Parts: sequence; structure tokens; C-alpha cells
Amino acid sequence: TSWPCGMGRNGGRSRDSNLSVHTENPDLTPCFQNSLLAWVPCIYLWVALPCYLLYLRHHCRGYIILSHLSKLKTVLGVLLWCVSWADLFYSFHGLVHGRAPAPVFFVTPLVVGVTMLLATLLIQYERLQGVQSSGVLIIFWFLCVVCAIVPFRSKILLAKAEGEISDPFRFTTFYIHFALVLSALILACFREKPPFFSAKNVDPNPYPETSAGFLSRLFFWWFTKMAIYGYRHPLEEKDLWSLKEEDRSQMVVQQLLEAWRKQEKQTARHKASAAPGKNSSGEDEVLLGAQPRPRKPSFLKALLATFGSSFLLSACFKLIQDLLSFINPQLLSILIRFISNPMAPSWWGFLVAGLMFLCSMMQSLILQHYYHYIFVTGLKFRTGIMGVIYRKALVITNSVKRASTVGEIVNLMSVDAQRFMDLAPFLNLLWSAPLQIILAIYFLWQNLGPSVLAGVAFMVLLIPLNGAVAVKMRAFQVKQMKLKDSRIKLMSEILNGIKVLKLYAWEPSFLKQVEGIRQGELQLLRTAAYLHTTTTFTWMCSPFLVTLITLWVYVYVDPNNVLDAEKAFVSVSLFNILRLPLNMLPQLISNLTQASVSLKRIQQFLSQEELDSQSVERKTISPGYAITIHSGTFTWAQDLPPTLHSLDIQVPKGALVAVVGPVGCGKSSLVSALLGEMEKLEGKVHMKGSVAYVPQQAWIQNCTLQENVLFGQALNPKRYQQTLEACALLADLEMLPGGDQTEIGEKGINLSGGQRQRVSLARAVYSDADIFLLDDPLSAVDSHVAKHIFDHVIGPEGVLAGKTRVLVTHGISFLPQTDFIIVLADGQVSEMGPYPALLQRNGSFANFLCNYAPDEDQGHLEDSWTALEGAEDKEALLIEDTLSNHTDLTDNDPVTYVVQKQFMRQLSALSSDGEGQGRPVPRRHLGPSEKVQVTEAKADGALTQEEKAAIGTVELSVFWDYAKAVGLCTTLAICLLYVGQSAAAIGANVWLSAWTNDAMADSRQNNTSLRLGVYAALGILQGLLVMLAAMAMAAGGIQAARVLHQALLHNKIRSPQSFFDTTPSGRILNRFSKDIYVIDEVLAPVILMLLNSFFNAISTLVVIVASTPLFTVVILPLAVLYTLVQRFYAATSRQLKRLESVSRSPIYSHFSETVTGASVIRAYNRSRDFEIISDTKVDANQRSCYPYIISNRWLSIGVEFVGNCVVLFAALFAVIGRSSLNPGLVGLSVSYSLQVTFALNWMIRMMSDLESNIVAVERVKEYSKTETEAPWVVEGSRPPEGWPPLGEVEFRNYSARYRPGLDLVLRDLSLHVHGGEKVGIVGRTGAGKSSMTLCLFRILEAAKGEIRIDGLNVADIGLHDLRSQLTIIPQDPILFSGTLRMNLDPFGSYSEEDIWRALELSHLHTFVSSQPAGLEFQCSEGGENLRSGNEAQRQVGGPQLEIVGQRQLVCLARALLRKSRILVLDEATAAIDLETDNLIQATIRTQFDTCTVLTIAHRLNTIMDYTRVLVLDKGVVAEFDSPANLIAARGIFYGMARDAGLA
Repeated sequence: TSWPCGMGRNGGRSRDSNLSVHTENPDLTPCFQNSLLAWVPCIYLWVALPCYLLYLRHHCRGYIILSHLSKLKTVLGVLLWCVSWADLFYSFHGLVHGRAPAPVFFVTPLVVGVTMLLATLLIQYERLQGVQSSGVLIIFWFLCVVCAIVPFRSKILLAKAEGEISDPFRFTTFYIHFALVLSALILACFREKPPFFSAKNVDPNPYPETSAGFLSRLFFWWFTKMAIYGYRHPLEEKDLWSLKEEDRSQMVVQQLLEAWRKQEKQTARHKASAAPGKNSSGEDEVLLGAQPRPRKPSFLKALLATFGSSFLLSACFKLIQDLLSFINPQLLSILIRFISNPMAPSWWGFLVAGLMFLCSMMQSLILQHYYHYIFVTGLKFRTGIMGVIYRKALVITNSVKRASTVGEIVNLMSVDAQRFMDLAPFLNLLWSAPLQIILAIYFLWQNLGPSVLAGVAFMVLLIPLNGAVAVKMRAFQVKQMKLKDSRIKLMSEILNGIKVLKLYAWEPSFLKQVEGIRQGELQLLRTAAYLHTTTTFTWMCSPFLVTLITLWVYVYVDPNNVLDAEKAFVSVSLFNILRLPLNMLPQLISNLTQASVSLKRIQQFLSQEELDSQSVERKTISPGYAITIHSGTFTWAQDLPPTLHSLDIQVPKGALVAVVGPVGCGKSSLVSALLGEMEKLEGKVHMKGSVAYVPQQAWIQNCTLQENVLFGQALNPKRYQQTLEACALLADLEMLPGGDQTEIGEKGINLSGGQRQRVSLARAVYSDADIFLLDDPLSAVDSHVAKHIFDHVIGPEGVLAGKTRVLVTHGISFLPQTDFIIVLADGQVSEMGPYPALLQRNGSFANFLCNYAPDEDQGHLEDSWTALEGAEDKEALLIEDTLSNHTDLTDNDPVTYVVQKQFMRQLSALSSDGEGQGRPVPRRHLGPSEKVQVTEAKADGALTQEEKAAIGTVELSVFWDYAKAVGLCTTLAICLLYVGQSAAAIGANVWLSAWTNDAMADSRQNNTSLRLGVYAALGILQGLLVMLAAMAMAAGGIQAARVLHQALLHNKIRSPQSFFDTTPSGRILNRFSKDIYVIDEVLAPVILMLLNSFFNAISTLVVIVASTPLFTVVILPLAVLYTLVQRFYAATSRQLKRLESVSRSPIYSHFSETVTGASVIRAYNRSRDFEIISDTKVDANQRSCYPYIISNRWLSIGVEFVGNCVVLFAALFAVIGRSSLNPGLVGLSVSYSLQVTFALNWMIRMMSDLESNIVAVERVKEYSKTETEAPWVVEGSRPPEGWPPLGEVEFRNYSARYRPGLDLVLRDLSLHVHGGEKVGIVGRTGAGKSSMTLCLFRILEAAKGEIRIDGLNVADIGLHDLRSQLTIIPQDPILFSGTLRMNLDPFGSYSEEDIWRALELSHLHTFVSSQPAGLEFQCSEGGENLRSGNEAQRQVGGPQLEIVGQRQLVCLARALLRKSRILVLDEATAAIDLETDNLIQATIRTQFDTCTVLTIAHRLNTIMDYTRVLVLDKGVVAEFDSPANLIAARGIFYGMARDAGLA
């Protein structure tokens, strides 16, 4: 007898198998009920308590006010305690009265009573620690209830059986106890109010998980609200929750940084301890081998130290889940045994079904929490790494920065940090996969013996095969990426130069080039896709083949081996478990290798040299001075010779110091040295006061112009206004579409060089610092603007008068006004002193002046000229300066000008916009300051429509479009093949179940070979069908990719110019890169996987319904639940994904901006602010990542619940219908149902993926259907051969506008130009000069009237026929990357000598023949290796020979080659220097003397000898006569000529 129960009724045994198992009405012995069963909850609570208390101590959230709920809980706890004590006293009472109760009646009440008291105290303690809902207690009460259900039932049964209640007191206390425990459980499920001082009071949208109840957290129910909201309205930024404190960048990055610093300190200590051993005798070293490798700080250790704990927790979850996954196959074998044994009591079956469901649910919950943990940890990995890299990038030395490009550093943040995030979910597989494999093999061995090894061996063999295929695929991918890059690059050039292509009629040649590249790309894709089908084949067929091989070996090894249902189906389900880790291994390995490479790169970057913050002493300085350097020697990098040596400089407070000297003498380096950007080798630098710095290359942030000027300071309207005026920015604000609220693109893309420099200067002026370091701020602006800035800002009367100013300059005119001058030569100070003193000394400074004086004459002239002008003209001049710097804007009509601005802004918005979901960055309007009123009318010059981000579901028509592109026959074939495959798979399994039933009939199996043969045939057939379907899909996918790209390309090449004016090229490029990529590589595999899982799920249902027809009853409710979850999930997750991608790119663009502007950020001492900005951007991205992770968990819980119900009902109905079922069928239906969760889950994922990816087809279609320009060739009316013979041009009542809805730019223009005449066209900006030439080429079509060339109406002929007969030398010389020959003659229609003659005439002969490649000389993109005049001019002091604007000369050579009757010369505004201009004019006078020449002139001296001059004004002819007559008439032309000093 066992001690605690004594000799009670039913004997003292604590278990009695007859009572408990082999009966239709099972029960547990009272002894077991009273002892172990009652103790289970108590043991649980006592075990959990220590850990839980420890946790609570560290996570105090502030106390919760005592509520009614809390009082009620406490009362219940106390009552339960009382009930237990009553029991205990009753036992003592019995003892006193001589009835000796068994010891259990003392022990149990005592234990239970103490535990209840503990629970009551815990309720209060949790309240004080701010726990709103306690998981520990909910589980405790739940266990109490579950353990009390058994006695509840048996006490009633016992009373029924005996007809009376044997122990009324304990009977009563037990039921009171039960009622109280149940109430406690129900109450525990309600959550308390949030703690008194919680974040909820502050936060508009707190993270709901923190305040969610335990059950809500367990099932991720707290996400439902967002899912429903996201289904009703598209989610926006503002709907996202704030992050939890511990997930914010600030916290995460701080932890990781501390861990990394610790690593660095350890390494430093290690080095220090190793150092003294260096000077020991040489012998030792020889004996001990080389010195130990120097230790590097390990970033991996830092990561582990920071995130190790959360990893361990996730590992525990994973372990439990792995073990649970092996319970179901065991339960399945019990179920099959139960079905095979008609004698077994039916409650067994129900119990097994219930257990299967329970086990599956547990598995689902634990798995989802594991995933939640692991993905959140992965996200923290990324956040931490990004933050650490960002902080490091702010302090790296210049030599480090030189060694790697900005792109590479940004890659660390975008690619490498992302890799860690991708690796996180796989990390636990390192131990989990081997564990799963070992367990599976162990159970299989138990089931089938050694024949398992055959199947496992086959699986292992598949791994290298898959690996080899993967390697091959990777190689293809690399090749294909190269092709894709070259295609995108070419497309981007085509889009940038589309106007030139149209003017020259060169589109067909470029079309052919793109299609050539695309052909190669598709070829590679096709090969890769076919390779991919083999992996699909192995993935689909491996489970089947493994089963086949194993069973085959099993049956043939020993004739006594009988295959029955239990063995076959349990093995199948075990093999299904085994398949996952084996398939994951290759991916794990590739992810690990990638992450280890990333780890090395990050570690190397973090270990790089940092700038020495102490190199410039900022606190003390000798009185009266602002800057002093004592014998300073500086270098850019330790391994380079010093750039500056032995400098001794003192700058008094408030002085204006100029630094001059030839190019490369170290002027900019001096400024950098003062900022502490260079490495100081010796000497001392003192600088007292705050610093403002204007770099030579202006650094502009991607934010509004106002924010660029304020640079983080508060707006002071008066000072701001004064700053803008002084820096001559007011005129520019007039031009910008949104005034000072205009969003400036990345790198200041929508400002001219001069404007950028002035904004940079305004930032310095506004900062109101003590010391101003100005690195040549005047070189990028025109001379009169430079004068304005010097007078109003830098000079003695400027805004900065009285501050300390160090001005690096090339301009000589300002030197007399400076306090003193430092002359540098070869990194040393050669002279120093005020201007007059230096002039008398006749040293290097005087030479410097003589060298530069010739250049400056022109400047002096202009200065004196500017001084004569009235003030109002000065405004106009400033605007002219703005325009002249815009050599890239082809057309200076104000409409297009505003348009171009707007376009640039959109472009910049786009480049910063993520995955091209195309949301231009919203412009932030701040309150207008005093004078700078933002006129809205201007912003209406905007013509770029915002791109609509698709919202809501995708229309079916899109799927239909894609199906048509794939080919309808192919689509049909794929579906049919899949149906066939499912049928074959079901057939094979049904055959297997029939085979196993043979074993029932007699214990031997006959005709094994027939059974095996048919099984194998069906299986192989299934594999072949899958493979065929995959091949068909691959072929169809490639076909679709070809068709869609071709339609897009042909439409875009034929779009009218107005389309390109109104659409940012980034948006068009996005179609060609992102969307085409999706169509090429993403859609087909997603569709395959979707079909796969869909047919999987369907065949499962078919099998279950066929074997247990009752199942049809539950299909409908389950399907409804499933679709609900799917609809809610799809809408929400799609929007979250969109938000995520939109918020991701600002992080990277901000980072690359920071890297380029690091010196400015440090100079203004704003590093900390920028770290915070970066953290905020990362957090904004995380805010959409977290809900996205949760949405997947929420979905999986919902879907797996549906799947687990399928398992439950399949098992239940099998038990109910056991009389009519054979074990084979049950095994079949239940083992199928065990897989259904995976298929259902996968199916939803793929549906969502498909929905978000099919949008690409929609977007490509949208741009393949835009309207096109007139046909290139009209077959019926082609011009006669040799047209135009004379080249006379006539405009008849001609009017034109840029686009419908805009004003006319030309109004009733009538004029007649005779053949061979030379006509100059002049007029103010916006008079319609360029528009007139565009009309001639039909870039603009007539609104009314007509143009006739030699009597032929140009509107009647094809565009190419017209354009190929006219020649233009456009304003902006655009070159395409490729050979020089291709740039001159893309169709290859001229002979070699023709081309050389053209080059000779255009003065390029010497340049080209000096190149080794000759005509095959490669022009880089945009012709950057051919200088335009402007760039050459800027390099004052550089070689003066390169001034020839080579790109303009190439355009001249193009014109000479074509040599048509009519030449249009759109003279470049400022890009050409006089020399090139004279060359071009001379060539045109000699070579085109018989042709009609129309010149749009900006410099009147070029057209003074023309036959006639046309003066346009606001689109009408103002004057039209010979230049001499016009001057005599004293009209508009006379005024212009007088201004230019020609009259």
C-alpha cells in the first residue's frame, strides 16, 4: 500500500488499470485524485515563482490603483484559502474524534491552502509592479480548474452509484472550491487598468501589446483591431503604433555600442599587456614561433552580449516546438491501432483526437511566439547595426573615407545590416535541424528498422544536388544582373536625352540596342528558369521518392516484413517532418556565408581610424586672437606626405583674412586643418568660438530650402529675411515653385551651382557663429553676383562685419578690401600681410596678381558695368545668372522653366522614394516668414501629376492581362497539369492505403511487386507532371516578360515630348527596372508556389471528404473563417509592406547625405542631432516593420487554427465512423490533414505576394498605353527624294502651345525665310525663340496654321522623314555612352573618311587622333570625359587649352555629317566660352554658306552680319529686318545692341 492514502475504499493503489483504462466509463482512483492531481497546480506555481519574482523585480511599470477587479480577485483568493483550511481543520476534527483520516487529507489541504495564500499575495505584488494581466496566474487557475474537473465528475458518479453522499462536508467544500477556482480563472482573464504613470497618457497611439491581456497576447488577438482597420481604410503613417521603449533605436543602439566599446577596451588592454613582451630576447621568439596574431575587437561577441538573452528565450520556444512536432505521428499510430482494434472503448479515440488538436494548437502557439521573438530580434539586429554604422560614419578619418566610396559605406547599412536580419530566423536551425533529423530518424528506425537509412541516404544525396543547382543559378544571376544594369543605364540615357533623339530622329538605333541587350537577358532567364524547374521537381518529389525507396527496401529486405497502415502512414508523416530541416540546410548555409562576409565588413569598418577630436584646442587661446596655429604640420593620411608644413598663423578677432595661392597649394587643406579634419603630425591649433563653414562643393540636404538655411536652428523671421537678402536668394525664391518651401532634391539637384553655393553661404550667415571659414564660395557664381555677395556678406560693410572670417579665394578684385592676406605656396606660408605691403614687396603675391590679371579684366569690365545699372536691372541680372547656370535646362521659357524646376523636384522626391511605390515626398509648408510669401500660383506651374499608389485590391483585368501575356493555351495547360499532378498524388496515396489494408486480411502480403510498381509509377507521373507544369510556367513567364517589356519600350520611345516633360524620368525608369524585374523573376515562381499550395490544400480536402464524408459539414464554416482571415490580412499587410518600403529609402538617402556632408555636420557641431534624425528615420521604418511581423503571426494563428480544426474533425469523424472505415483510409486522411496547415499558410502568403507583385503588370500596362506622337513614316505621303532642295521656310498664321490647357507660346506667326538666308532670332527669355525651332521639328504640333518647307506642309509627312532632313546643333550637347563613332553616326550610314572630314572641320581631329582608340574612343555617360566649356573654364589656373567645349564640337561634327539644307543653331547660353563659339561660327559660315541657317542668339555679335534678324516678343514677330536697318529704326533690337556695347 502506498503511504499517503492509507487503506481506503478501492484499496490503496494510486492507479488501477481496470478502473482507468479498459472500460467504457473510465475514472481515476480517489487516492490519485486527492494527492497528485491536486498537487499539480501547486507544484507548477512553486516552480514558476522564483523566476517570475526575479522578472517582476526588473520590470516594474509603476503601480496600478486598487480597483474593484483587484479587490474581487483578492477576496476570492482569501476564500479559497479559508476553504482549504476548513478541510484541514475537519481532518484534525476527525483525528480528535478517533476517525484517523489518511495522511493525504492533511497534506493536500495544507499544500493547497498555502499555495492559495501565495496566489493571493502574488495578485497584490503584481498590482504594485504594474502587471495588467498575469500569465502565470491564468495558467495556475486553469490548471486548478482542469485538475478539479476529474473529481467533479467522479464524485457525482460515485454518489449516483451508491445512492448517497458518503462524506457530505468534503463534498460541499469541494464544490465550493470548484466554483471559486472557476470564478478566479474567469476574473484572471480580465485585465487591470494601465499603471498610474504609464506612457498611455502621453502617447497618442501606444503599442497595444504592452497593455494587452495574457490571452490576447497568447493568440496575438490584440492585432485584430489594426487588421480590421486596415481592411476598411488603407493604413497610413499616422495609424501605426509607437514603438515600445526597449525597441527604439536609441535603446538598442546604445546597448550595442556599449558592448562594442567593451570589446574595444578589452582588445586595447590585450595589446597593452602583450606590448612589454616585445623587447624580450630574439631567441624566445624563435622558439615560441611568431608573435600571436593581434586580437581584433569582435563584433560578433558584441552582438551576442546585446541580443544573446532574447536568443536563448527563442531557442527554448524552438526546442519545445521541435519536440511537440513528433507527438502527432505517435498519436496517429495510436489512432490507427485504435481503428484496427474494434474492441477498444470509443473514448480512447475521442481522447486521441482531442490530444491531436491540443498538441497541434500548442505547437502553433509556441511556433508563432518563437517566430515573433526571432523576427523582432532580427529587426533589433538591423536597427542596432544601422545605428552603430551611422555613428561611426560621422567620425571616420578622411583617409578611410577616400578608401571606400559613399556607395560602399551605404551598402554596409542597407545590404549588410539587412543580411543579419534575414539570418536571424535561420540561426536556431544550427542546432534545431540536426535535432529534428536525429529524432525523426530515431522514430523511423523504431517503425521500419534499418531500411530507413535508404530513404535518409537519398535525402542527403539531394542536398549537394540542390546545392550545385543553386551555385549554377547564382552564376546566371550575376551575368543577368550585369545585362540588366547595362539595359537600365542605356534606358536612363535614352530618357535623359530623349529630346535630342527626337530632334535627330535616332530612336530606331537605340531601340535596337535595348532590344539586343534584352534578348540576351531573356536567354539567361530562360536557362535559369529551366534549371529552377529541376529544383521544383526534387522539392515536390523528394518526399515521395524517399517513401518509395524506404518502403521498397523494407518490403524486400525480409519477407516477414509486413507493411500495415500504422507503419506506412506514420512513416510518411515522419518523412514530412524530416523534409523541412533538410531543405532549409542549404539556405542556412548560404545565409551564414553571406552574413559572415557582412560581419567581416562591418567589423572592419567599425575598427577603422577615427578623427582625433582633441587635435584642435577649442577652450583656450591667447587673448585678442580667434585662430592661432603654431608650427603646424598636417597630412590627409598617415601614409601620405604632409600637405601643409610648419605653419605659423595668427588671426586676430574680427579680421577678414584672405587665403590665396595657385591651384593645389593647400588652401582648402588649411581650412580642413582648422576644422580638425586632417591628421595633425605636430604643432598646436587653437580656435575659440563657434564655427560656420562653407565648403567648396556646396553640401545641400534633401529638405526644404528654408530648412537648409536654418540647419536645425529656430526660425527668427527678421534674421532669416536679412540672410536671404544678403545672399541674393530672393530673386531665386521667386523662380522656385514653392518659394523657400521648395523641396530640394538629393545633392541639390534642382538648384544651379550658383544657387547651391548661395544657400550654403546663407546657412553659415544664419548660424551667426563667431568664426567663418569660407572655402572659395565665390567661384560658382557669376561675377556681378560675387560682387553683391562680397559687398553684402563677406566684406567690411557686409552682414558678417566684425566676425572673424577666413576667405579662400581666386578673385583678385576683392583683395584690397581684406584686412590681411595669407599667400600659400606648396603647403607653406610664403607671404603674409595687408594688400599694399604685399604689393610693394614684389614677391610671389605680385607674380600671382600678374598671372591672374588678364582673366580678371573681363571681370572688372563687368563690375563697372554692373555699377552703372539701376537697381531694378540688378534683380534681372540675378535671375539671368540663375538661368545661365542652368545649362541643363534646354528651354528657358518661363513656363518650361517652372515646369523643369517642378520636374526636378519631383525627380528628387522620386529618387528618395522607396520601392517606387511612387509617393513624392510631401512638401512641408512652414508659416511664411515676413517677406517671403509663398505664392501658390507658382506651384500651379506644377504639371507633374502625383503618381497614384495603388490602393485596395487588384482588379481581375490585371490577372487577365498577365494570362494573355503568358498565352492562354499555356495558362490552361499549366492548370490542367496541376490537376493531373494532384490526381496522381492522391492516387498514389490511396493505392498505398489499399496496399496497407492487405495486411488486415491476412498477415502476409502478396504481389508486393505489383503494389510497389503501381505506387512508383503514380509517384513518378506526379513528378513529371509537376516538372512539365513548371517548364510551361517558365516558358510562359519569359514570354510574358518579353511581350510586356516590348510593349512598354515601343510605347515609351514613341511618346511625345510633353509626356517626358510632365513625368519624372525616375518614374519611367522605375517601370523599366523594378517592375520589369518583378515580371521577369518574381511572378512566375510565386504563381507556381501558389498553385502548388492551392492544389495541395484542395487534394487534402478531397481525400478527407472521400474517406469521411461527414467532413463536408465543417468545410463551409472553416472556409468562411479562412477567407475572412485572408481578406483582413491581405489588405493590412499589403499596406504595411508599402509603408515599410516607402519609409526605408529615406534612411539610406539620409545616410549617404550624412557621409558626404560629414565635415559640414562636424564643423557646425551637429553630429548628435544627426544621430537623432537617423534614429528617428529608422524608428519610422520600424513602426511599419513591427506590425508587419505581427500581422504574419496573427495570420498564422488564424490559419493554423483552421488547419488544426481540419485535423481535429478528420480524426473525430474517423472515430465516429470507425465501424465503416479501414485503418488505411484513416491513416491516409489524418496524415493528409496533418500537412494541411502548412499548405493553407503558404497559400495565403503566396496570394498576398501575388497581389502585391501583380501590380507590376498593372503599372507596366499603364505606361504601355499612353498616347503616342504622330507616325514616324507616313507611307502614303513621303517627301520626294532630295527634299528640301532650296530650304525656304514659311510660317503661315502659325500658333502653338506646349500642352492642351496652357497658353499659346507662338501667336499667329507669319514669316518667310528664303533659301540660303541667315536669320538670327533674338528676344527676351520666354519670347518663344526655342519654341519656334521645336515647332519646325514638330516636337510641338500646331494649334493652328501651318509650316511649309519648300512648299510642302510639314504636318503631312512622317516625323522621321521631316526630322532627318533638318539639322540642329542643340543648346545642351548630349552624348550617349558608347563609341564616338556611334555618337556621330548611330546608323552607320557614313563612310570612315566622311567622319574624319567632319572631325577635321569641327576641330576635333587632333583630339580624336591622339586617342589610342580613335573613333572607337568610349564616351562615358553624358560625355563626362569630354569637357564642356564651362567646366574647363572653372579650372582657373588649370591648363588653358582644354577650354574648347569638346561636347559642343561633337554636336557640330554631327551637323557637318548630316549637312542638310536647313540648319538650326540653338546657341548655348553660358556653356560655351568665346573661343569655341568663334570656332563654331567660323565653321558654320564656311561650311553652311549655301544653307538656310536659323540661329537663336544670346550674344548679338554672332549675328550682326546675318542677312536678317527676327525679334520675337511674347510669341509674336516684333521686328524682322536686316541688323543695320533695325539699329537705324531704334526699336527693341537697338536697345539690346546698345546694352551689349555694339551700337
